[in-house]
Amino acid sequence: MLKSTGVSKALLAGARSHRSYVAKSAIRAFATAAPADPAVPPVRTSFGSLKDEDRIFTNIYGFHDYKLKGALKRGDWYKTKEILLKGHEWILSEMKESGLRGRGGAGFPSGLKWSFMNKPPDGRSKNSRIRIKHASGDSVGDSGLNSNDFATPRDLAIPSGVFSPRYLVVNADEGEPGTCKDREIMRGDPHKLIEGCLVAGRAMNANAAYIYIRGEFYNEASNLQVAINEAYKAGLIGKNACGSGYDFDVYIHRGAGAYICGEETALIESIEGKAGKPRLKPPFPADVGLFGCPTTVANVETVAVAPTILRRGGKWFAGFGRPRNAGTKLFCISGHVNNPCTVEEEMSIPLKELIEKHCGGVKGGWDNLLGIIPGGSSVPVLPRQICDDVLMDFDALRDVQSGLGTAAVIVMDKSTDIVSAISRLSAFYKHESCGQCTPCREGTSWLANMMARFENGQARPREIDMIEELSREIEGHTICALGDAAAWPVQGLIRHFRPELEARMAQFRQEAQVQV
Repeated sequence: MLKSTGVSKALLAGARSHRSYVAKSAIRAFATAAPADPAVPPVRTSFGSLKDEDRIFTNIYGFHDYKLKGALKRGDWYKTKEILLKGHEWILSEMKESGLRGRGGAGFPSGLKWSFMNKPPDGRSKNSRIRIKHASGDSVGDSGLNSNDFATPRDLAIPSGVFSPRYLVVNADEGEPGTCKDREIMRGDPHKLIEGCLVAGRAMNANAAYIYIRGEFYNEASNLQVAINEAYKAGLIGKNACGSGYDFDVYIHRGAGAYICGEETALIESIEGKAGKPRLKPPFPADVGLFGCPTTVANVETVAVAPTILRRGGKWFAGFGRPRNAGTKLFCISGHVNNPCTVEEEMSIPLKELIEKHCGGVKGGWDNLLGIIPGGSSVPVLPRQICDDVLMDFDALRDVQSGLGTAAVIVMDKSTDIVSAISRLSAFYKHESCGQCTPCREGTSWLANMMARFENGQARPREIDMIEELSREIEGHTICALGDAAAWPVQGLIRHFRPELEARMAQFRQEAQVQV
C-alpha cells in the first residue's frame, strides 16, 4: 500500500513537470514564431462573382457598336504599339505568368505553345517581313524605328540572315454542339480578336494570321471583315502595324461546315484547298504547318484575351481561379434552364452557382435536374449528385471523369430521355467522321447502331459491357480526337445511367412477352 502510494506521487509529480514543460515550450514557440508574410496572398477557397471591371469581353451581347469607334471607347488598341515594341520574349513571359490555358478544349498552356514557334530559320524564305534597327543605329532592313528605340534584333530574336515565313491560324470553326462563345466574340467584339492576332503573331514573329471561320457564320464573318478593313485603314495591321515596324496581315478563310475541320491539322489542310482530313503527327504544325511553314493554331477566345492580359499583366489574370486553372472564361449555358446565355465568369466557379446566378436555375428547380454535360457534347455527362459540388475548371472536371472542353454547359432535367440524347450524339459523330482511321470509321458506326437499339430497348444486358469495350478500343487509337469525342459520351452514360439502360431492356422484353 505504501509502495503504491509512493509510485502514485512520483507519477503525479512527473505529470506536473511534463505539463509545465509543454506549456513553456508552447509559449516559447508562440513568442519566437515568424509573423505571416504579407506578400504571400491567402489561399482562396471560393470562386465566382466576377466584377464588371474585370470582364474582358464587354460587348458579348452586341449592345454596343462593334466597329472601330466603339472598340476604342471600350479600351481596345490601347498602347498596342508599346506591347509590340517590348518584343516577343516579354509577351511570352507575361502569357506564361498569366497561366492561360487553351480555351478550345485541350487546355494546353498558351504561353508555352506560342514559344514553340521561335526557332532558327531554315532558309524557306529570303525576305524578312520584320524590319528593325540595332540600338547602335546599324540598319537591318528598312525600319520605321529610330535608333534609340529599345527593341533590338536580339530582343526580337530575329537573326540577320534568312527568314522563314510563319503563320498564326485562328480556329473559328466552332462546330461543337452546345458551343456558341466564339461566334459572340466575332459578332460583338471583332477588334479584340484582330488585336489578339497581332500581339499573338508578334509573340511568334509570324507574318500573317488566317482566321478559319465556320461557313454557317455569315453575319460573324461579315462583321469580322468590316473590322479587318477598318484596322487596315487605320494602320493598326498591315505594313508597319501600329507604327511598330512590324508587318502583319490578317485574312479570313470561310469553311464549309465540316466538324472535322475543327481539328488543327484538318483545318490547315482545308486552308490549303485539300480535303479536311487530320495529318499524322509528328511533324507538328509548329514545325511543318500551313504551306509547310511553322504554324500555331489557336482558339478564338485564347487569342482574343491576350491583349487585355498584356495590358493588365499576367499576375492580374492569374489571380482568378485555382492554381493551374487561372483566368476568366466564357461559359455557354443551354438546355433546361430558365435563361440560356453566354456569360464570362471566373474559372473554378461552382457549376450550381453558375447556373443559378446567370440562368435563373434549372427549370422546375435544382431537384428536377437529371444531368449536365459540362464542356460540350464530346465530354461525359455528369449526374446531379456530382453537379452539386463540382467546380468548373480543367482539373476539377477531370477528377470526376469529365472535362471542361469548350465550357458549353448542356443542362438536362428529368423530362430528358438520356439514352436518346446520347444516341443522337453518337449519330452526330458517325456523320462527322472523315473515315480516315479504321477505329473511328467503323467504331462510330457501331456505336450509333448499338445506341439506336439501346434507345428502343432492343438489346441484351451483356451488350452494355460490349459497347463500353468498343468505346475503349476507339479511344486513343485514332489520328485525331474525334474518336475520343465519340467514345466519351457513351462511357459517361454507362458509368452513371446504367440502371436506366437495364430497365429499358427489361421493359422491352416484358412487352414482347405480353404481345406473344
